Amino acid sequence: MIFLNKDAKPINALPGLIRKTLAQGKSMMICEFRFDAHVEIPIHSHPHEQVGYLVEGHVEMVIDGKKYELKKGDSYYAPSNVPHGVLTLEPSVIVDTFNPPREDYQ
Repeated sequence: MIFLNKDAKPINALPGLIRKTLAQGKSMMICEFRFDAHVEIPIHSHPHEQVGYLVEGHVEMVIDGKKYELKKGDSYYAPSNVPHGVLTLEPSVIVDTFNPPREDYQ
């Protein structure tokens, strides 16, 4: 199955953050997040495993209480129900995969 980027609906998730669900199957989904600089997603957790790739930008990420600085090309993993959050230090693009799909992103 093919999913065209032009068909993905942009959602203003927070001020300075646009989310697009790029593709979704029964057990996973992939989303693109476009951030302005200085956008914070507060510490939160969810039952979904999350694997992400920083396409562009520079961010501070907290996973399970530990802070990491990520730059273009870096990746991360947030296990199910583990607290995590992010602060963008410059305009950034992140692509995340969730398993199972996030019901609140559909």
